Amino acid sequence: GMRVVHRAGALREAVETARQEAGRAFGNASVYAERFLQHPRHVEIQVLADRAGHAVWLGARDCSVQRRHQKLVEEAPPVGIAPGRIAELGAACVRACLDMGYEGAGTFEFLYEDGEFFFIEMNTRLQVEHPVTEMTTGIDIVRAQLRIAAGQPLGFTQADIATRGHAIECRINAEDPLHFVPSPGLVRAWHPPGGPGVRVDTHLHAGYRVPPQYDSLVAKLIVHGADRADALARMCAALDEMTIEGIATTAPFHRRLMETEDFRTGGVGVHYLESLDLETMTPRKDAP
Repeated sequence: GMRVVHRAGALREAVETARQEAGRAFGNASVYAERFLQHPRHVEIQVLADRAGHAVWLGARDCSVQRRHQKLVEEAPPVGIAPGRIAELGAACVRACLDMGYEGAGTFEFLYEDGEFFFIEMNTRLQVEHPVTEMTTGIDIVRAQLRIAAGQPLGFTQADIATRGHAIECRINAEDPLHFVPSPGLVRAWHPPGGPGVRVDTHLHAGYRVPPQYDSLVAKLIVHGADRADALARMCAALDEMTIEGIATTAPFHRRLMETEDFRTGGVGVHYLESLDLETMTPRKDAP
């Protein structure tokens, strides 16, 4: 239901269309307006809070590589944002948790542009991209969430949390790697990558049939390195090693993305993929 309005005359039609879409999808046709950012990044803060009034933040993630508002790559920590700014934002998220009596795992999501953070929403649950935070902090977020639900205290404080190294996650979807057309079907062969710093979260196995009715995510490939260059090298090696036969997946797309100069430099915005010719992974001539 999201619409971008560049001129006042287009506002009425955009609002009506958004209302119709939202009403059909969610049974709630309410809309709200906010400032449109031209080239933002998507930055998240992971939090944990127990019922005893303790809350912590577990570093930040960059989830800017997206297609149609769906995240494809996540990494921690964000490249090119001063750690001090991230720490200020994390502390503000903790204060918000304490003020509203929040309990459990959660994620504060922001857009970041020209040195400013703009709040989007809070997701009051575990998220797909949580492994990059686990890999850089050493904290099992799923275990912590279960402990909190059982009424147990966090067992650690903010002073115990440190970000070490760099982690990258690629969402492997059952989709054509060029046009992102869904590719359900029978998995004939599956070989996950391995080695130091490599993690694969998946339900796949040879003989599994990917259904067409659900989300196309079939695996999460996560790597951790001493620094970002190390993590990039491990991700490239892991993508080369991974084998999935019988269905098309986005793994070849991720492998090409890892070689683009802009991604390797770091700090791309949420509209980065829209600016690329995905066949050549070079800037489109008609890109805005």
